[in-house]
Amino acid sequence: MAALTQLSDIRTPEPKPDRLYEISLFDRRFAFAGLKRLLGAADVDKAGDRLAGLAAKSEVEREAARAILSELTLREIYETPLLDDDGRVDEIMRVSYDVDHETFEKNAHLTVGAAKDYILERSGEEVSRFGRSLTAVTVAAIAKMMDVHELVHASRKLSRAATARTTVGLPGTLSSRLQPNHPTDDLSAITLLVYTGLSLGAGDALIGINPARDTIENTTTLLRHIDALRRRTGAPTQICVLSHIRTQLVCLESGAPVEIMFQSLAGTQRTLVEEFDCDIELLDRACRVMSERGPLRGSARQFMYFETGQGSELSYGKHNGIDMTTTEALCYALARRYDPFMVNNVTGFIGPETHRSNMEMILSNLQDHFMGKLMGLPMGMAPCYTLHSEITPEGQQIATELLTAAGANYFMDVYLGVDRMLAYFDTSAHDDQTLREIFSREPAPEFVDWAIGCGIFRRDEAGRLRRGANWGDPRIFCESETEFEALRGRLPAAYGWANAGPRPADSVARKTRANLALAREAIYAELSPHKLGPTPMRTIHTRAGTKEAHLSNPELGSLLDVEALNDLKPDGTDVRIVVSDGLSAEAIHHNIPALLPALLKELSRLGLRVGAPLLAPNGRVKLAESIGETTQARIVVTLIGERPGGDAISSRSMSAYLAFRAQEEEGQSSRNAASRYEYTVLSNIYEEGTPPLRAAAAIAERVSQMLAYGAGGNRLERLLQEERDQRLTRE
Repeated sequence: MAALTQLSDIRTPEPKPDRLYEISLFDRRFAFAGLKRLLGAADVDKAGDRLAGLAAKSEVEREAARAILSELTLREIYETPLLDDDGRVDEIMRVSYDVDHETFEKNAHLTVGAAKDYILERSGEEVSRFGRSLTAVTVAAIAKMMDVHELVHASRKLSRAATARTTVGLPGTLSSRLQPNHPTDDLSAITLLVYTGLSLGAGDALIGINPARDTIENTTTLLRHIDALRRRTGAPTQICVLSHIRTQLVCLESGAPVEIMFQSLAGTQRTLVEEFDCDIELLDRACRVMSERGPLRGSARQFMYFETGQGSELSYGKHNGIDMTTTEALCYALARRYDPFMVNNVTGFIGPETHRSNMEMILSNLQDHFMGKLMGLPMGMAPCYTLHSEITPEGQQIATELLTAAGANYFMDVYLGVDRMLAYFDTSAHDDQTLREIFSREPAPEFVDWAIGCGIFRRDEAGRLRRGANWGDPRIFCESETEFEALRGRLPAAYGWANAGPRPADSVARKTRANLALAREAIYAELSPHKLGPTPMRTIHTRAGTKEAHLSNPELGSLLDVEALNDLKPDGTDVRIVVSDGLSAEAIHHNIPALLPALLKELSRLGLRVGAPLLAPNGRVKLAESIGETTQARIVVTLIGERPGGDAISSRSMSAYLAFRAQEEEGQSSRNAASRYEYTVLSNIYEEGTPPLRAAAAIAERVSQMLAYGAGGNRLERLLQEERDQRLTRE
């Protein structure tokens, strides 16, 4: 592991007042106040930048901005660091300036347009060296100048391999990250998803689970389970549970097999710290710990894994007035610091407030892939979508074809494209294998040797890799048909294992698409109070007056309207319960009649003061903070409909977000002094996940713990773990 540059040793130029950029184009005058505004206007049109007021108002204005940007020199951009809302260079912007200064000085005279030409003309080796000299803002500026062919052509010449047990990103390869997510972390269902993915030739990059419960105990259980599956099958790969980095560090210290360390990144310090509960000091520590004590130390060259994706900074309202492409480039600058094994881009995951259409998602993915590779990262791509956007499977498939042509290291394997826990839609192992056959790609070489031995692949007479007799048959890892059927009975949204070539059979595809279509309808269902049972609720309203406004602008659903602000008063309650349709009214209709009375009974049994439940149509999770500040409740429990997943019944899934409001006199709200709210989440509440009555008891237990410990979120988990450790020591 290379030494990490001290932040204090990274020099950034002195901030300057915003410059007015002006141009005449076709006898029309255009002016852009500051580099942030210029960068936003120069980009392709995207929902998030429109929402932030950064997008160009017309194609002509966009080309005017591009004309100005293309004539700026690299030095001019370098000497104009983008400042945060307090007028300072934040830590992530500072990290972006940790570049190859010698190479930069040789090329600083180039304009952005000339830099684009240089990238298109020169060899991959020359472009890679050039990329290491560029700040994130410069890379974003170049990306905004490129069309589709240029993004593909430039990316294709850049390669960046990384090695753990397998080497991912070698020329001629296309790898896969197997993601066996389940709404309740059911180990049997996870087992079948792992077996299925491996049988389809997926998982050579990683077997990684997003846990439904981000706790130390659950993360440890999942790590040990998938480690046992890896050992049982003999698959040469590595494992990861995508819990918070703090959780993983505790698990590693207790001996759990944390082979690859994961964390989501953000492109502004405020988002990273206040929303992701992470900072550069913590990332530095995790990187050092993995190099010193990680299970793969001494054999893996890289061991950090980051996920990024355009729009998170904007969706939290903490983008510092910077457009989505540029904040994404800043994520890559931060990732570059740690020489990661994997970077996975999930642009499209958030929803229509950032990327509404197929074209927006496709172009953003191509930009992201180019920027990451130019900055020297091993880029995996996950062009994805949610049902409340207008993005379709066909748009996703177009993106994967272009990204494979551009040389992406890997795609995701989410079985049949349906993430059963996160309720979004990603690539599948069928997609991965289809793309391998179209583009003559193979998995990582270590994995290929193993898969040939399992009959999953074979070599033909010419030495070409072909699907073998056991391709797509997870039964090869089961001891009997009885075991397979038992596992199969635990897995939702599984419509069959029949295949046609590298694709799922038509009978499977038809069931998958029909369920998807029905689930999408649930997004637009209206909340009906008469379907919510007999428990009285007081209706309040957010600033999202319509369903369209609610879906397009998350901030509106996070704020109370004027009438509600005037009517709600501090009332000395411990707990306030808020019911909202969120992204699925059907979830509320199906769960609240049973859950709400049971929850009120449990909270009453605990002796807590509970305010009258509130009903908030068109609400978002962050509405809890507006209600908490208005009522002064210690905890706001938001019962909200989640975005529907890939089967019809998943439209009934809701979550409980428990927002703990730290009292000012306590002087603590985790490590984030700027945020007084800490969130604990119980997800996938419905009959096929956590049933409503069981969820009511779990919510009440968490509320009791939050009040007893004066904490929520990751801080609560750490306190609970410390108590468990002390108890074990005493015993």
